[in-house]
Amino acid sequence: MFRPLDIATSLAVSAVRLGSGARVGGLGARPAQPLDLFEFEACPFCRKVREALSILDLDARVYPCPKGGPTFRPRVREQGGREMFPYLRDPNTGEAMYESDDIVSYLFGRYGTGSVPFVLGAGGLTDIVSILAGLPRLGGGSRYRRARSPEQPLELYSFEASPFCRIVRETLCTLELPYLLHNVAAGSPRRDAFVERSGRMMVPWLSDPNTGEALFESADIVAYLEATYAL
Repeated sequence: MFRPLDIATSLAVSAVRLGSGARVGGLGARPAQPLDLFEFEACPFCRKVREALSILDLDARVYPCPKGGPTFRPRVREQGGREMFPYLRDPNTGEAMYESDDIVSYLFGRYGTGSVPFVLGAGGLTDIVSILAGLPRLGGGSRYRRARSPEQPLELYSFEASPFCRIVRETLCTLELPYLLHNVAAGSPRRDAFVERSGRMMVPWLSDPNTGEALFESADIVAYLEATYAL
């Protein structure tokens, strides 16, 4: 996609969602281990869960499940009984569940203050808005393209409302590349630690333990992922 149009359409998604996931909200207990999330970027229901993770400043091991993906979709069916997304597992509590509203409620109850923000808790209205928000991206991050699997998951520092992070997540999803997601939205208490590691407060930032590469800039990250993993 033409770069300015790519950025503009990604900005539109965040605008329609009123910037949900741009800022950390009230935090509760912190999990000892990252959560496991099976999802795909273009799914409007998965978007709600990713927004919740960003607001709650939670890490997650993300297993992208684009349509036609050979690896993680079958795993969801084996573990949960249905090939339906999002699917969340919490290794800290043993909970596993489908249904975005159930997941969002669980996350805010367990790791927040118990109150779900209106932008995520308006029932059918939230779903409609999330569906409309994704239209400008024309299904980006929905279908699998052949790629080699990394030996170790990649690491991505991101937050849900960033249009540049969205572009990178779509590529990770399309290529079915698993990654450890570190959310560092505005107000995150972990931003200082991120700056110590990366050198500056800028996202997206991708670190690939398989090659030793670490880089900023969505366009550079996408080019790297395509050159390194796409077939």
